[in-house]
Amino acid sequence: MQAFATLYAAIDASTSTQDKVAAMRAYFGRASARDAAWAAYFLAGGKPRQTVPTAVLRALACRVAAIDDWLFDECYQAVGDLAETIALLLPPGVASGAATGAPAPNDDGADADADALGLADWIEDRLLPLRGLPPAEQAERVAAYWSVLDLRGRFLLNKLIGGGFRVGVSKLLVQRALGEEAGVDAKQIAERMMGYTDAKTLPTAARFAALLTGAGANAATRVDGGAAAPSGQPYPFFLAHALDGDPAGFDARIGPPADWLVDWKYDGIRAQLVKRGGQVWLWSRGEELITERFPEVVAQTAALADGCVLDGELLVWLDGRPAPFAKLQQRIGRKTLSARLLAEVPVVFMAYDLLEWQGTDQRSRSQQERRALLEQAVAGTALQLSPLVQAADWPALAELRSSSRERGVEGLMLKQRSSPYGSGRTKSTGVWWKWKIEPMTADAVLVYAQRGHGRRASVYTDYTFAVWNRTPRDAAEAQAVVEHIAAGRPAEPGALQLVTFAKAYSGLTDVEFTEVDRVIRATTREKFGPVRSVVPSLVFELGFEGLQRSPRHKSGIAVRFPRMLRIRHDKPLHEADTLGTLQTLIEAGR
Repeated sequence: MQAFATLYAAIDASTSTQDKVAAMRAYFGRASARDAAWAAYFLAGGKPRQTVPTAVLRALACRVAAIDDWLFDECYQAVGDLAETIALLLPPGVASGAATGAPAPNDDGADADADALGLADWIEDRLLPLRGLPPAEQAERVAAYWSVLDLRGRFLLNKLIGGGFRVGVSKLLVQRALGEEAGVDAKQIAERMMGYTDAKTLPTAARFAALLTGAGANAATRVDGGAAAPSGQPYPFFLAHALDGDPAGFDARIGPPADWLVDWKYDGIRAQLVKRGGQVWLWSRGEELITERFPEVVAQTAALADGCVLDGELLVWLDGRPAPFAKLQQRIGRKTLSARLLAEVPVVFMAYDLLEWQGTDQRSRSQQERRALLEQAVAGTALQLSPLVQAADWPALAELRSSSRERGVEGLMLKQRSSPYGSGRTKSTGVWWKWKIEPMTADAVLVYAQRGHGRRASVYTDYTFAVWNRTPRDAAEAQAVVEHIAAGRPAEPGALQLVTFAKAYSGLTDVEFTEVDRVIRATTREKFGPVRSVVPSLVFELGFEGLQRSPRHKSGIAVRFPRMLRIRHDKPLHEADTLGTLQTLIEAGR
């Protein structure tokens, strides 16, 4: 555990890619296979499930540190990270059980040597068993674990307990470090690593060895103790680059449309469908096995030949067209799929590429050859085939692209006819472009703010925005509402008021965030824990991918991927948009 905590600190302290890779190589070179298996899992993006409720951790930290809740909250707001706050507040050299009567972490009641216990021992023997224990017993055990770790170890332990582990390395860097350590091409590591971070499987020494050697690379031990079938492993996903600019110049930039296969860009869940040995697996782009969530898609593969892997999109399909992503969210995370839900929110698999056919890897073939095989594979099945879009030139394709929202899609995908299927977001082996439509926009008023996290913990960066419930008659009427808010008086029924509808925390530069932070502090009206309400004074242009009616929100509107495009210093408050504007955008997107 201490060795992994040291690695975490080294990665977190450096901005050098080379230094991060070197630190990971050094760790993998000396760690046991069991520990390295878990380290690779976490570094590559595997998410540990939360084992102890946050409320239990907070209460325990207050008790051990002998501080009141309000002081803990103030510290948390200053630090911006729960795990780090707790680690900093715990007094050094806490004796085991001194504050809680807790036993020492090991079974015989004696203090364990924290350095003698590896990462795997901590995860498998200590942290995973915490789930489901009574809160009092969870607190006793966690207090005992804190007592034998230093500051770095406590911080890492808190991250793992809370399920919020993140560190500043990409999966590609992890694959590069493993590849260099094993003397293997990182692309081979990437293929062997597909499915490695699936939450349903435990990292083991055998699985880690398979990453380096390739022997049984997709064998796994399930959390329930069963054996995962070795034939369900997907391939690394090929990712697209964003394309923008004037289509009149595309001939010079990327060549004529005849060089490209063009289809629609769907707004669903990117997935690979694997059928081998009479079994079907569905993998999300995040390498999560999601087969059980979409039984109707499995049924759609009944006539699909074995030895076939398809790349495509999971979509809710209603009235002969893709439904908004909000519909698909009704299926995401559902453990129980009722007959009514399956009938009301039916999902299809829209296939747009073929990676394996008759048990043979097809990725080195050209896009055009794979398309021909895809049409052959999908014919006669219940799976959907992504239709190709054709036009004489780029302006004509741009005209078709302008109808994307009416079709329920996000734009166009351009795939070079001669290119193979690549890995990740690279132009070295092939090119895919995503030519998305411009985002919907609205001008909204900042009404609430919250501090950020990490390096932005001392700056207000997370904002809540509102629009008018109707168009103000003039600047004076809008100013009267602002004065009403500043005085703390509730809005009168039927009167002009600002209605919250979106939260955003990205899109501004550090300089702009600092500028807005000053305004927030100067115009704060009330504090609600970490949140401040402000007297309205700033208008922002927000961009978002879509809007959907939602009875769960006060505004009656749910927003997809909101972000700040710019601060509208040029726009007075009374010219901000209204609920009616948002309703019009919803209708336009249908």
